Amino acid sequence: MGSVADLATEERRSLLELVEGFTAEQWSAPSLCDGWSVRDVVLHHIGYDLLTGRETVQRMVTGRASPGSDSNDARLAELSGMTTSDVVEALREHIRPAGLTAGFGCRISLLDGMIHQQDIRRPLRLPRTIPAERIRPALNFALWAPPVRGAVRGRGVRLVADDLDWSFGRGPEVRGTAEALLLAMGGRTVVLDELAGPGRGRLARNLGGLTP
Repeated sequence: MGSVADLATEERRSLLELVEGFTAEQWSAPSLCDGWSVRDVVLHHIGYDLLTGRETVQRMVTGRASPGSDSNDARLAELSGMTTSDVVEALREHIRPAGLTAGFGCRISLLDGMIHQQDIRRPLRLPRTIPAERIRPALNFALWAPPVRGAVRGRGVRLVADDLDWSFGRGPEVRGTAEALLLAMGGRTVVLDELAGPGRGRLARNLGGLTP
């Protein structure tokens, strides 16, 4: 297995392979992120890599680089003039994460890219099998990475991947695929129906979802 930076690079390469053949309809389709199209999600993921080193420092000083919807929406607005071809080319030119996304040994890019690729794939009905060597470090980082805070969202339950040797937490079990658990830690309530176990109701309440 390569370094996390190598894994993040491969994850980004898989995103490029996914989107470079998208139709205009697919680019404009809604993603799992409220109010964001597929194009918005891809642009968000690559947007901070396009900053120069000086711009990155300025944003860190002013707080505009802090994770959060306001900063992300503002960055999307700044890049609104980019065409779809521009977005694809920017992704191609920044396959290796840089700047803010290279933080924590590129774990930011790995986690962000993996969750957002599923934000794109699921509404478009384009499933994938995420390589185990990539999803394991993403799961571990998701537990404490801001703004995901997976350990907070999973409080009071034990998360258990039934397709991977991975678990976390204490309490009644919630079982599911590693991908579903990752998205749950990322706040995606759409995966609740894919999870099972006595702790599912508690997790649903943590996420603000409803238990059928």
